Amino acid sequence: MAEGGKKIAENRKARFDYFIEDSIECGIVLEGTEVKCVKGGNLSFPDAFAEIINGEVWVKGLHIAEYSYSSVFNHNPDRPKKLLLHRDQIKRLSRKVDEKGYTLIPLDFYLKNGRVKVSLGVCKGKKAFDKRETIKARDTDRLLAKEFKKRLNG
Repeated sequence: MAEGGKKIAENRKARFDYFIEDSIECGIVLEGTEVKCVKGGNLSFPDAFAEIINGEVWVKGLHIAEYSYSSVFNHNPDRPKKLLLHRDQIKRLSRKVDEKGYTLIPLDFYLKNGRVKVSLGVCKGKKAFDKRETIKARDTDRLLAKEFKKRLNG
């Protein structure tokens, strides 16, 4: 995430299920009440992914809840959303995704200068033993922190 940005949501499941090779900041095209819902944190994206279709990057599986204070002019919560990237960035991402096992996953949503931004990661899936290794490392870090705190306090 860039300096001075307010984090709206983070995809912790993606950080557990994938190795993140690279990440890139991109804008997102939102309609009407979607902006208010995203700024309020009313979005869900544990199974979201991005696809490159005809030279454009689209996020699918992103659910932005309907705005409760809206009238009949509400948005479709599950529509695919377009991501804003430069042409050379899209070409670089498409070359990376064409390799076996790589996919594009939205990692974070945050505000930067009043605009909603997405951190898009180039990810490779973890195997079951990699996930167990991640859990083991997290548990040992937790135990070390607990021991350190215990010795620090006496």
